[in-house]
Amino acid sequence: MKGSVIFALFLLCFVTQSFAQLNEEAAIKKAVNNLFEGMKTGDSTLTRAAFANSAIMQTIVEKDGKVVVRTESVNDFVKFIGAPHQEKYDEQIIFTKILVDGALASVWTDYKFYLGQKFSHCGVNSFQLVKRDQGRQIVYLIDTRRKTGCK
Repeated sequence: MKGSVIFALFLLCFVTQSFAQLNEEAAIKKAVNNLFEGMKTGDSTLTRAAFANSAIMQTIVEKDGKVVVRTESVNDFVKFIGAPHQEKYDEQIIFTKILVDGALASVWTDYKFYLGQKFSHCGVNSFQLVKRDQGRQIVYLIDTRRKTGCK
């Protein structure tokens, strides 16, 4: 009987922890998805809210056969998203890895980017998010971009 009670308590703790982890992952995915929903709909407010004020945004590109890391302004990016444009900016992502340690979350996504219906490029996004009073926000985003080798 005592063994059954201990097992039941262990199971309860395990299930509670699993639900908490699932809820945390859902909140992290929502924060990332809000960025791409803002991009797709041209909603600069939703896009800006995805980022912390001090966020850093970078991209890795090849130029003249050399790898270059280019830093981009989050504020300029948000203005670009909010400016009138005919085609939708549709970045379709697949969550491949989410790691969480307290307030820190690391997220890895594969993506394909479409300008309207036309394929533009693909790559990988790597996000660092921090949990704050207002929820998870992106503090760092770096991506790769390529036109071939897309899944």
